[in-house]
Amino acid sequence: MPEPVKKNVSAFAKKPKSQAAEEGSSVVFEAETEKSDAKVKWQCNSKDISSSDKFVITADGKKHSLTIKEITKEDANVYAVIAGGSKVKFDLKVTSRPEAPAEATTDAPGAFIAEPAQAPAPPAAEPNGVESAPLANDAPLANDAAPAKDAPPATDAPPAKAEEEQTPDTRQDLIGIFTEKPQSGEVTMGGNITFVAKVNAGSLLKKPTVKWFKGKWMDLASKSGKHLQLKETVDRNTKVYTFEMLVIAAKANFAGAYRCEVSSRDKFDSCNFELTVHEASAPEGFDIRAAFRRTSEAGKKRTGPSASSTDGNEDSGELDFSTLLKKREAVQVHTEPDLDVWDILSHAPASEFEKIAFQYGITDLRGMLKRLKKMKKEEKKSEAFLKKLDPAYQVKKGHKIKLAVEVANSDVEVKWLKNGQEIHPTGSKYIFESVGNMRYLTVNHCSLADDAAYCCVVGEEKCTTELFVKEPPILIVKTLEDQMVMNGERVELECEVSEEGANVKWEKDGVELTRDESFKYRFKKDGCKHILIINEATKEDCGHYKVKTNGDESMAELLVQEKELEVYQSIADLTVKAKDEAVFKCEVSDENVKGTWFKNGIEVKPDARINITHIGRIHKLTIDEVKPEDEGDYTFVPDGYAFNLSAKLNFLEVKIDFVPRQDPPKIHLDCMGRTTDSTIVVVAGNKLRLDVPITGDPAPTVIWTKGEKILTEGDSRVHVDTTKGHCVFTIEGAERQDEGIYSVVVRNPAGEDTADINVKVVDVPDPPQAPRILSVGEDSCVVQWDPPSFDGGQPIIGYVLERKKTKGYRWMRLNFDPFSETTYEAKRMIEGVPYEMRVYAVNSIGMSRHSQASQPFVPVAPTSEPIGLCVDDISDTSISLKWRPPERIGSAELEGYGIEYCKEGTDEWIPAMEGLTDRTSLVVRGLTTGDRLQFRVRAFNMAGPSGASTLAQPITIREIMQRPKIWLPRNLRQTLIKIVGDTVNIMIPFQGKPRPKVTWSKDGEPLDATFASVRNSDLDTILFIRKTERKHSGKYELHVQIENVEDTASINLQIVDLPGPPEALKIMDIWGFNVALEWKPPKDDGNCEIIGYHVQKAEKKTMEWFTVYDQYRRTNCIASDLIMGNEYVFRVSAINLVGLSPEACNTKDSAYIQKTGIEYKPPSYKDPDFTEAPKFTHPLVNRSVISGYNATLSCSVRGIPKPKVTWYKNKMDITNEAKYRMLSKQGILTLEIRKPCTFDGGVYTCKAVNDSGEDTVECKLEVRPQIAREEKKAEQ
Repeated sequence: MPEPVKKNVSAFAKKPKSQAAEEGSSVVFEAETEKSDAKVKWQCNSKDISSSDKFVITADGKKHSLTIKEITKEDANVYAVIAGGSKVKFDLKVTSRPEAPAEATTDAPGAFIAEPAQAPAPPAAEPNGVESAPLANDAPLANDAAPAKDAPPATDAPPAKAEEEQTPDTRQDLIGIFTEKPQSGEVTMGGNITFVAKVNAGSLLKKPTVKWFKGKWMDLASKSGKHLQLKETVDRNTKVYTFEMLVIAAKANFAGAYRCEVSSRDKFDSCNFELTVHEASAPEGFDIRAAFRRTSEAGKKRTGPSASSTDGNEDSGELDFSTLLKKREAVQVHTEPDLDVWDILSHAPASEFEKIAFQYGITDLRGMLKRLKKMKKEEKKSEAFLKKLDPAYQVKKGHKIKLAVEVANSDVEVKWLKNGQEIHPTGSKYIFESVGNMRYLTVNHCSLADDAAYCCVVGEEKCTTELFVKEPPILIVKTLEDQMVMNGERVELECEVSEEGANVKWEKDGVELTRDESFKYRFKKDGCKHILIINEATKEDCGHYKVKTNGDESMAELLVQEKELEVYQSIADLTVKAKDEAVFKCEVSDENVKGTWFKNGIEVKPDARINITHIGRIHKLTIDEVKPEDEGDYTFVPDGYAFNLSAKLNFLEVKIDFVPRQDPPKIHLDCMGRTTDSTIVVVAGNKLRLDVPITGDPAPTVIWTKGEKILTEGDSRVHVDTTKGHCVFTIEGAERQDEGIYSVVVRNPAGEDTADINVKVVDVPDPPQAPRILSVGEDSCVVQWDPPSFDGGQPIIGYVLERKKTKGYRWMRLNFDPFSETTYEAKRMIEGVPYEMRVYAVNSIGMSRHSQASQPFVPVAPTSEPIGLCVDDISDTSISLKWRPPERIGSAELEGYGIEYCKEGTDEWIPAMEGLTDRTSLVVRGLTTGDRLQFRVRAFNMAGPSGASTLAQPITIREIMQRPKIWLPRNLRQTLIKIVGDTVNIMIPFQGKPRPKVTWSKDGEPLDATFASVRNSDLDTILFIRKTERKHSGKYELHVQIENVEDTASINLQIVDLPGPPEALKIMDIWGFNVALEWKPPKDDGNCEIIGYHVQKAEKKTMEWFTVYDQYRRTNCIASDLIMGNEYVFRVSAINLVGLSPEACNTKDSAYIQKTGIEYKPPSYKDPDFTEAPKFTHPLVNRSVISGYNATLSCSVRGIPKPKVTWYKNKMDITNEAKYRMLSKQGILTLEIRKPCTFDGGVYTCKAVNDSGEDTVECKLEVRPQIAREEKKAEQ
């Protein structure tokens, strides 16, 4: 089951926006995070910002702000705010302080235009309520230069109201499959915009699919990422699909035409829209766009909606910079001759365009290039190519594609180039074909190397195209695995994809991860493996990480826990003598933790006698040649943790007294005996060292025993050392069997002494038993286990649990603090994914080995309750129930349904059956008549029972009287016709309670059991006749009776057979080549109507029969076209519903056709003249269409012979124009104009000509430009 998809979540609830401010002022950027404890960092040009006199950073719960004081030009930079894995960038633009304006000259900005207005006139009054804002699409006026503000408005632009009256808006949004189409929009550079398309799937047979394109060919599905996101949602109640295309942080090259296509089986629809990207907004009060706007748009702004465009050219019009010029008291008008900038541009090379635009003040470079392109002359028609390559082709990786061109000369040779290099036939990769005038290049097994520009060259002419190779979807072979790490540890999230070199995208909680300046995230590729590396994990790195390819995704959860330092071995009190060595030793869980040693609160510094070491997890303080001043309390404090380990050093002063020469041996121990306090505890695996002080003169001998066994150094682990005053017994790597009572015996000639030492070896506990899964939930489970059989000699502190996915390899710890109980509820699992669990036991010594893994289990939730529980039928002792499956089944398989009932007034639910049923209906039997019972049904899966679906009220177990009613099928309401020998099987349902009495009769007589078989049930009756005969025909009646109430139905059964032969066939007359025949109908019509006769003739010589008439309905006929000199006999067969009669009736006599000398002269006829001059039966109709949408003109014509049709536009033949497509189907003539523009308007004429004459019909086509959204608002 795929990983569940988590909704994209940003760390910010409110993001800072770009701002502009004047020099010397202050600006405040505000942000709001989703969490109040989120750490926020501010940056400027990717460098961290800290609070200072210049920058003030504040944080109040979720609200954060950055204040920049006394802004200068150097502060105009790119800033960013970072919280968690989210980073938001914004800009600060600094503008100069505005200078004091000179005296106003704004009333005559036209004075600075190359061609100033000659005569000022009053300005055109703007309509009330209409804001003179610039149009969104910058649609210019018809004239190249706009009039000045004081100049009169153009005479060819009527007022808006008059224009609305003359040309009513007849546009209608023909949406097809769309219920809402994406609309063209505008966005500021760096901003976000969303395009929405909605489709109602209520009338569709298949789920609709949507594709988004930029331009004609670029499929945006493969471009999803940082700047583009595609979403799809569905409202299951209304069955409306919503498709969204979100453009994030728009750039200038994002602008252009887009297309949205929706398809569902045989239905298809598309919609075009445009995205306009503006530069970042200027400071408030200074509209730089208005200053650099074309004069045609400025004219619109001054004259309001009345100054509408007439030529539809969005790039026409000059650029007016007059509003940018500083206002002066005196203005000097230059009288230099005017220069045509467009003429200069049209003759200049493309490399000089930017220089010329800068020289003449043209800032709209894109509009300039569009206008230059339209100014170029139309290309001459190619002489070498009849049909060129399309601009671009797209093919899937591994597939093949055929490029085709049509050349004018069928004998010409062509060359194919790839990225400018000639392609030579090598193997089966490239195949060249030449069929007539067609030339083909087939590229087999396309790879990414074939994604290139291809060119076909004929002589000096060539045509080019681009081939785009679309990669197949990359699948994730090995998915991500959940991980739990400690704070500061390194994390590696690894996945494996289906192809090497594939691009993947990493996300954290829906936010894309990038390689930032702090190098927190590193991305590694190793063949098909992709690895996300987090060097030092922190609590902020917790979340769901997702890796995406172009066809798959996988998600895993990362948990980061704070480290809790565990003490494996604490330091112990020491008692040492002078000149001896004192060693304080402790062991902690983290080998990277450092610490400090203190004596009586004062830090211990290493010197010649004191040595401090840290090796791995072990910290040691060693004091050589202990002195009395070394006595005191020693403490070890781990760095960064609020606890310490303490022990005491006791100095043992040895007093030397005069003793006699022979002193009996003496053992000096303070832990002798077998009490708990005197027991020496050693951890398994550590060294057991028993240092026993002894005295005696002469030096005594020492013997160590355990039980009755004398311990010697025969075992490599046992060492016994005896020195003056000390006896040391050492066991390397203590084991459990070393536990017990050790006895030491010292002897010398003066006597002996004995001491017992109780040694206890403690160890980590044995692993617990394999855990058992008690229950599972949607994302959790309850696990239980038994304590270990051996606790290691120390009480069990708790347990640590781990889990992993069954198909994974990494175990993830669920708790870091030991859990004291033996039942644990594990949460945060993914429903439908199989898991395994294992347990560790922990005592004061350490952690045991892990237990065996549990049986695999799948977290699932119970299904929702069944729906629609109702009573289907009821009797005195039974009830029939039915229901529908639950709406939500979940990932686990549905095991069945359980039905229970209880008596009214009680709470005891009784199962209605043993086990579960797979069906959605059940008959509960054995109930007591008169009881009022409540019923419920529950669905079961491996997670247990669902909620119960209960009847609305208790049901009384008593059969309800129901009148008998026969439900006669429609096909039995008319006569049922069967052929002799067929089988009759008639089933007639009925109703009635209690079970009614059913009887059959035929023609008023009771039906004999030997005549026909009857089978009855509670709900229907069956009449069965195995092999029908003619005698079975008749009227059958069915009677259904309950007490005195009865219902009746009748069936007419007709058994039919082949008819008999006709009778008395006679030859009535013979004349010329004709013979008249007559006969009588057959006596046996086969129990059905005679529908005709089959008449045949045969020459008496050959007796081969030929059909004269078939299905002939009369009883007399004339056989014509007989041959002279031949003698004929005739026969007739009867036909009914079953077929032809088995026997025919033959004529007793024959008919001889006499030979005559009469010659037949056929009459002569004039050939009819069906010719007709062409005439249009349906004329062309004037149309008004919107530019950019296909338009069709239709008419119909008739004429014989078929007339030749020619289309004209403004009396110019357009037959060979590629923009037009002419269709003709059974006299219906259609002219299709592909995406017309305003230049396609005019008078269109259709002319039909044949040999008998000609006819013409014409209409006017008006093409209106598209009106953007802002213009519509202005018109309103």
